[in-house]
Formats: sequence, C-alpha cells, structure tokens
Amino acid sequence: VQLVESGGGMVQPGGSLRLSCTSSGFVFSLFHMAWVRQAPGQGPEWVSAISYHSETTYYADSVQGRFTIFRDNAKNTLYLQMNNLKPEDTALYYCTRPKWEMSFTDYGRRPPLDGVNYDYRGQGTQVTVSS
Repeated sequence: VQLVESGGGMVQPGGSLRLSCTSSGFVFSLFHMAWVRQAPGQGPEWVSAISYHSETTYYADSVQGRFTIFRDNAKNTLYLQMNNLKPEDTALYYCTRPKWEMSFTDYGRRPPLDGVNYDYRGQGTQVTVSS
C-alpha cells in the first residue's frame, strides 16, 4: 500500500491550495479515506474524511465551510480543496486509510492514532500559511 501526497506549499492568508493523495496497492474504492494534519508542537487531528462512494463526509469544525474533500475512484486519488486559508491551518497534512471499524461519528471523538484507527498513511505534504 502506498499513499503519496502532493500540492502543499506556502500561501498567504486567504489563499487556496488543493492537496492530492494518489494511492496504490489496494482497491481504493472499497475504503473510506481521510486527511489528518499535525502542526508543530501539537497532536494530530482529523481534518476531513469521505466514504468510499462519497456519500458521507466529515469536517473538523475548524475547517467546515472552507475545505472540501472529494475523491476520484477511477484515478485512485483523494483530494482536499482548501480555501480561505488561515495561519492556524499551517501543518503537515497527510492522507490516511482509516480502519474498517471507524465510523463517521468517531472522527470528532477519537484522535488519529497510527495503527489504532488508521492502518496506512502517506509521508505528508507541508502547508504553510503566512504573510
């Protein structure tokens, strides 16, 4: 299994970025997928998640209305469109493959822990929002 993120960078407040996560080694369309971020000195947090056919999504309160998660199962790719970026969005963003037992009500209650509630992650892409 491989997850490879791209699209990060430095942007001014109010700017936009689109992250991509290209997957391989598993049947992408059979799995929910999620984005996690970790800022320096802070623990990881779920940013957004999407069900395998995009019928259900989750957003952290801090990004609701600004970020949009979507996926293209034909391309085995997960995306995160980030608009109106704020300095507090600065973090390493990585995509994960949540474990089967994660329900969408869990994302707001259980922190992302490698090997506990997701089994694969990418290396991440850095997003820096600064003027």
